[in-house]
Amino acid sequence: VQLQASGGGSVQSGGSLRLSCAASGRTFSSYVMGWFRQSPGKEREFVGGIWWSEYYADSVKGRFTISRDNAKNTVYLQMNSLKPEDTAVYYCAASSRATINANAVDYWGKGTLVTVSS
Repeated sequence: VQLQASGGGSVQSGGSLRLSCAASGRTFSSYVMGWFRQSPGKEREFVGGIWWSEYYADSVKGRFTISRDNAKNTVYLQMNSLKPEDTAVYYCAASSRATINANAVDYWGKGTLVTVSS
């Protein structure tokens, strides 16, 4: 599986962005998909995951929404009410296991940079 993320950019605090991650392969629907992010000097952290339901890190709950379109082999991350602390490189990932976290990823995509200015 190859993953290609897009949609990053610069936005002011309170703004919105939507990230997309297109996946290759015909078994996309069988993977748990997730988004992670990494800020300078910090470890990569989990943002959200989706298979048949979604789950989120507490830091983004209520502001971010993850969704997927299995017909298009694409997963999305809608980010609203962005804060400067959301600034990071965002990565999409796929897991063949029943969950996804930093230790349960089979495929990583290249990141896309999100910058939120105050």
